[in-house]
Amino acid sequence: MSEGNVAIIGAGPGGLAAGMLLSSQGYKVTVYEKQPYLGGRTSRLQVGDYKFDRGPTFLMMPALLEELFAAAGRSMHDYLELIELDPLYRLQFGDVRFTPTTQTEEMVNRIEERFPGNGKGYLRFMRDEEKKFNAVSPLLKRPFGKAADFMARDLFAALPRLHLTDSVYGRLSKYFNDERLKFAFSFQAKYLGMSPWECPGTFTILSYLEHKFGLFHPIGGVNRICKAMGEVIEEFGGSIALSTGVSRVLTRGGKAVGVQLDSGDKFDADHVIINADFATAMNRLFAPGELKKYTPDRLAKKKYSCSTYMLYLGVNKDLQMPHHTVMFSDDYSRNVREIMTDKRLSKDASIYIHNPSAIDPTLAPKGKSALYALMPVPNLTGAVDWQEQGKLVRDTMLRRMEQEPEMRGISSHIDTEMSITPLDWQNQHDIYQGATFNLAHTLDQMMILRPHNRFEEFDNCWLVGGGTHPGSGLPTIIESARISVRLLMEQDDRSKIRVAGSVVDRKRKRAAIGVHKQKGRGAALWRK
Repeated sequence: MSEGNVAIIGAGPGGLAAGMLLSSQGYKVTVYEKQPYLGGRTSRLQVGDYKFDRGPTFLMMPALLEELFAAAGRSMHDYLELIELDPLYRLQFGDVRFTPTTQTEEMVNRIEERFPGNGKGYLRFMRDEEKKFNAVSPLLKRPFGKAADFMARDLFAALPRLHLTDSVYGRLSKYFNDERLKFAFSFQAKYLGMSPWECPGTFTILSYLEHKFGLFHPIGGVNRICKAMGEVIEEFGGSIALSTGVSRVLTRGGKAVGVQLDSGDKFDADHVIINADFATAMNRLFAPGELKKYTPDRLAKKKYSCSTYMLYLGVNKDLQMPHHTVMFSDDYSRNVREIMTDKRLSKDASIYIHNPSAIDPTLAPKGKSALYALMPVPNLTGAVDWQEQGKLVRDTMLRRMEQEPEMRGISSHIDTEMSITPLDWQNQHDIYQGATFNLAHTLDQMMILRPHNRFEEFDNCWLVGGGTHPGSGLPTIIESARISVRLLMEQDDRSKIRVAGSVVDRKRKRAAIGVHKQKGRGAALWRK
């Protein structure tokens, strides 16, 4: 009987989700995290008395989290309190402000008020995207590790609805005639670090998911999800070693057999799960020449997302503005082209503002606000000197923010602040080329052409996170963990490996490794 030792490299949401599922099945899980905190890009940042989400702030499809916790025999609601957002966000196009909602009739009214003649296009978009979602969803829940996976019935059924040869912008042009409304449904391509003019048309599904299932805020921030998963791992006897970096995946006979820490200590493992940034992991975690497919030269030729400049402000003022605000540049297409193609800073940039203190009093002292500002910028393949430009970008962002009535004079109200540049993402957070959203989701880097959940180079080695199938973004990262865990456990079942100490019944085991249909919003479970 095996001990079922699993070493997980990286305590991001993918690694923690995999660890939670496996520890609930009796596996002996150890998560190794280089940083002194959980979550990776989805971690908490505290600056003085103010608390921020370091990276992701949009939470959609919480039913996936509910399923994940249930598969581990836990209720998500015992760990997280979610608030549904209405409106979803405020979108600003110069003097025009638009506040989308999930309420269909009201949404049509708001569209007709701001963008006359486009209400029917919205209804057609939602109907068509629902059919796409139903077709695409099964593909996000299973692996693409071999050519035979392309011969499955679900893929052939989905192909006509994937719109792989069209772009996000091109698809939206079939429903809306106002450029601003197209941008309102295409800015979500930035979640993938891509341009809506280049992002495959499949990904119009992102805006559909927001409008269909809503957006939510966990009290304490999105980082609370990672903390909750870590708690469950420890409840099942797993361990999380913070400030403990892994320097090498140990291999023998074509298999991963353990890890070596930065300290030099070595630990055996029956399975190794890699949740570190993909390209960084390939460059650092294996001995030179050990990898055949993911060599440094080949990694450098892959396509990567844009980066982000982050500004976290502790403001001694109660800001009366929405939870999410997107301020579009006057020439959005030029702004995107400069970031993605020209790889240079835009003089007229779009900026995203996160003001969670509007609904969450836990993040800042009473009467104050924890304000988060993000500007999409080129990754480090561009020629921007961030040591020189960082302060200039910060000042540019503040000047733009202070044009808004709610933020006028905000510079004089800053108690404390911190920033993260693309160079910081690379040097302090080990993100290859500072590409915050990982590998780009181009056609040649999707499904079987994306790094596989079952790592191609070594047996008993698995990938989770945004750098593997099905891709970046919290919902798909969770799916990557479920896929990899299912493959791992199925392999152990075929090998007749029984894990010592497993007390989980067969029903929950099937839930942990099985494929689930997406549930409804279940909005009654969360308060508004």
